[in-house]
Amino acid sequence: MKSQQLQDTALRYFLEVVRCGSISEASQRLNVASSAISRQISSLEQILDTVLFERRPRGMVLSAGGEMLAAHARKMALEADRVVADLQALKGLRSGRVRLSASEGFAIDFLPRLINAFQKKYPGFVFQLFVGAPALVSRQVREGNADIGLTFARLPEPEIKVVHRQPGPIALIMRKDHPLARFRQISVGQLKPYPMALPDPTTTLRQLFDIACSRQQVVIEPVMTSNYIQSLHNYVLDNDALSITGEVTVRYRIATGELTMRPIRDCPADGRFVEVQTLAGRTLPRSVEIFLDYLVAELSKDL
Repeated sequence: MKSQQLQDTALRYFLEVVRCGSISEASQRLNVASSAISRQISSLEQILDTVLFERRPRGMVLSAGGEMLAAHARKMALEADRVVADLQALKGLRSGRVRLSASEGFAIDFLPRLINAFQKKYPGFVFQLFVGAPALVSRQVREGNADIGLTFARLPEPEIKVVHRQPGPIALIMRKDHPLARFRQISVGQLKPYPMALPDPTTTLRQLFDIACSRQQVVIEPVMTSNYIQSLHNYVLDNDALSITGEVTVRYRIATGELTMRPIRDCPADGRFVEVQTLAGRTLPRSVEIFLDYLVAELSKDL
């Protein structure tokens, strides 16, 4: 890539070893001799008068000094990417690359449809999407592997700038003809007669639901649990089971009438938030900013 030519060779090699965890794997990825990479890292250590890696049997782990240099090198690499992207934009090229990291709930319907609609306006744009748990989403942004993170959050993350934040309350999801669909709001006590299909206990969705049940002294024994949200949603379509969700996750299925959603009276509306994240201190390429504005505008729309 052109941006790599704007980065110091030693720092590029150093960052690749950080990503791979070993010189041999970095050698294969860069198509550069292991000895050349070792020399560049040794040179950096001599210049900085600090050990950058702890050599271990299973690979190389950053030292405290190495962590500091890695943070600096990532920002330099991202800045090089931005300069190249913005120079191309000056030539009138209607193209760009956007790297996204997102929680599963956004990756099922919301982001695929959003990206498709955006590409109809900007057909030259390409996207890379990483899907993972909230902590991994933020980590991808922090380590420079993603330009934008979209996730549900309860606590602040270090080195992360929150570009947009909105409440992400949990709600019940069910068939449109479910007996509980006639209520505008539903308490956890009303759930007892019905089977529950719930997400994994490690999710913020499940944690907030369990807290609400505990406070109301209601015990819910799910008939199905899964770490895959789509399975839970499909399960409730065929019986009187209920599940829990966030609005953005099922926005399109609600709009088409396939499912219906009701607020849970006992769950606080401010228990978790939808966050759009970028790396603190980073200037984004203009192409990424264009998509970022589009993403925030779509998120903010009411169902």
